[in-house]
Amino acid sequence: MPYTIQSERLTPEDYIAFLKTTDLGSQYPQERFEERIARLVRNAPISLTARDGEGVLAGVCFGITDFAYWLFLTDLGVARGCTGQGLGRRLVRAALEEAGGEKDILMYTLPNGRAVPFYEKLGMVKSKEVMEYNHVEWTAFTVT
Repeated sequence: MPYTIQSERLTPEDYIAFLKTTDLGSQYPQERFEERIARLVRNAPISLTARDGEGVLAGVCFGITDFAYWLFLTDLGVARGCTGQGLGRRLVRAALEEAGGEKDILMYTLPNGRAVPFYEKLGMVKSKEVMEYNHVEWTAFTVT
């Protein structure tokens, strides 16, 4: 099925509904979930969607970038019934291009363990150079 990838701001309600169709929702903490999702969809510098010919949301990619040197993919999700069709790869490539292209932009992400092989197929490697500051209250849950 053909998908159209475009820059699009989702509503918090639309994104939460989409999360229920993916495994991506397990990456978020329960604390202030709806409030934080609202900030995410409102503020992510890169907000891409993939929709099928009927307008059904099949994929989402959010990223933060300076549009000069780096891009951090915060969210990449494909609806369960749409996986295995190259949609995730297309979303990542579109985000990289929107940020400035592979000749200028270093791309990072923090994938869950199951997604590591996907990113490795894209040519990404594990970094030893990133530092972390984390004092976030984090209770795991599943978006249902």
